[in-house]
Amino acid sequence: MTLLCTTRIKQVILGLSLAGMAWQVSAQTQVSDAWVRATVAGQPSTGAFMTLQADTDSQLLSVQSPVAKTVQIHQMSMKDDVMRMGQVKSLPLPAGQAVSLDPQGYHIMLLDLTAQVAEGSKVPLTLTVENAKGEKETIQVEAEARALGAMDHGKMDHSKMDHSKMQ
Repeated sequence: MTLLCTTRIKQVILGLSLAGMAWQVSAQTQVSDAWVRATVAGQPSTGAFMTLQADTDSQLLSVQSPVAKTVQIHQMSMKDDVMRMGQVKSLPLPAGQAVSLDPQGYHIMLLDLTAQVAEGSKVPLTLTVENAKGEKETIQVEAEARALGAMDHGKMDHSKMDHSKMQ
């Protein structure tokens, strides 16, 4: 009877240890305020925005979503008074620092949408983050679709944008 009890206690402790390790892995990168800009019918693309914070030096490698055939990490930047937007291979996530993905900087582009993204709907996103040790983490996010006005184009000087670089 004592052997059975001891074995059971070891199993419970092992199970709790494994659960604790799984929680630590999932807690490496936190995602907050995830949202996607709602679209109008026939619009081929939109942007996704959020704040990421990793516990250790990491990088956002990729994002996937069933609402888009192609998903890319992009960066808006100013060079020679011209705003440019282009794909980047990855996004650095320095340890302990909040990294904002917003309409004026780094953001996620959802291209070749499979359907309209309606205001108030939830858009599933799967983020892949890799830490400095090469360990990958997959994060499931439900981003709320917000009204078109949520992206303030009024602050952007479209006369200085190089649209030839946009995809």
